[in-house]
Amino acid sequence: MEKLNREQILSLPNGVTILRILAIPLILVLLFYVGRGYQLLTGLLFLGAAVTDTFDGYLARRRGMVTTLGKFLDPLADKLLIVTSLIALIPAREVPAWMVIVIVGREIAITGLRGIAVSQDIIISASALGKYKTVFEVASIFFLILNGNYFSLNFHPIGMVLLWVALGIAVISGADYFWKYLKSIIV
Repeated sequence: MEKLNREQILSLPNGVTILRILAIPLILVLLFYVGRGYQLLTGLLFLGAAVTDTFDGYLARRRGMVTTLGKFLDPLADKLLIVTSLIALIPAREVPAWMVIVIVGREIAITGLRGIAVSQDIIISASALGKYKTVFEVASIFFLILNGNYFSLNFHPIGMVLLWVALGIAVISGADYFWKYLKSIIV
């Protein structure tokens, strides 16, 4: 078992990931403030936190700072950011609860499936569909947070359309993960 030293814990990539986690409560609080200024601030904070997902992974690989802690924290931070934001959008922006339940349920199911697979020495690698799902989730949440008219466009319907796309990809990619797992245990 790898022991973590202070440099690994306090590495720049892990620090960026921790900042993403720390931004979540602020995003959730700001989400319920009324006014375009708050919506814009919350949307930009969310988008900034979401973009750090790419940044911390890039830094870790480029600098040779990939750690066990980082491998744990990075996907956890991503799921916490997306899931908590979606749940908060149910009352804050009238996002249908059933859509959020399906997306969150998929996340829980896939995390559990990957854990079971790893315990059986089966690696189910992330697919491109999962990455597309995340992009559409982030885009939909951003537009739903803004929730108003900007540049003569109403962002709430745009966010809802993007959330429908994210939902579809979530279901398809979730089925794909289960199919990959079933193929690996049957063969």
